[in-house]
Amino acid sequence: MKASYLGLSVLLMCALAGCSQPAGSNTSPTTGSAVAEATGSPVTVTDFAGRTVRLQHTPQRIVALSNGEVNIVYALGGTVVGRPTSSGGAPVKEAENVQTIGSTHEIDLEKVALLEPDIVLGNSPMNEKDIPSVEGIGAQMILSAANSVDDIQRQITLFGQLLSKPEQASQLNTELKQHIAKLATHSQANGTQPKVLLVYGAPGTYMAALPNSLSGNILELAGGSNIAADLPGLQNYPQYAQLSTERVVEADPDYVFIMTHGNSEEVKAGFLKEMQDNQAWSSVSAVKNNHVEVLPSDLFGTNPGTRVTEALDLLHNLLYPDTASHG
Repeated sequence: MKASYLGLSVLLMCALAGCSQPAGSNTSPTTGSAVAEATGSPVTVTDFAGRTVRLQHTPQRIVALSNGEVNIVYALGGTVVGRPTSSGGAPVKEAENVQTIGSTHEIDLEKVALLEPDIVLGNSPMNEKDIPSVEGIGAQMILSAANSVDDIQRQITLFGQLLSKPEQASQLNTELKQHIAKLATHSQANGTQPKVLLVYGAPGTYMAALPNSLSGNILELAGGSNIAADLPGLQNYPQYAQLSTERVVEADPDYVFIMTHGNSEEVKAGFLKEMQDNQAWSSVSAVKNNHVEVLPSDLFGTNPGTRVTEALDLLHNLLYPDTASHG
């Protein structure tokens, strides 16, 4: 059977920049170093880009360019004065009235400057180009990334150092590790892992998430087997692969999970139509058993911060529906 490739679009590439980074973003140090013991003390940290950043005191005015960073700051007991513009609203209730300042893709520097921040939390490597502009308004930029759950744990550690809250960060990471271990134990007890196709999509355009993406990593930790694991990554976005109907039919996934930044129902309807128009999909177990689901955009396709435990639980319970939640 000749492979039928689902199309790729420039629009999707732009959207994907918010949920995955080039492979080089995984080469950053595993930890930062901090010398602050209390609020008001000087702080020195090493960010994910290997940059040593020195601050005269524990930062009080923080601008974050992604929702995951906002979530982690508040989980550590901090606050932000600027948060990303998002159609889904604030990632935590306490930040609902915080000024929006654009995103990692396009920072509204004028709004950021008016907030007089100590630091701006950005993405490595996407916001490296913005460092001179941020420093020009008297702030420091700290770069991090989230291409895996390990990366989220490293973010928690780094932000704990920045906020002089290393103990709180350590506790959050301990709880996350215990959560993952519990899910792993349960998955192993169930034997064979369900096969999953994890799709990132916009209407008419679909790509398969690989294990080296954040969502792909979450899938594996939740107990799923990624049918796209051995596919080659795209040149510009190596965490995603071009999707072929032939490959999907051959692998016969038990579940198809769809991630999107747009209208989730529109994307699901488009994907279902794509499958209906190609009779080959009718033989796929996930389609026959109506196991095609759209995942919440605030938990998948972007960094959920400490809410990654919710993402893990949601997938685990979809894959193992006969069990109780492990939240």
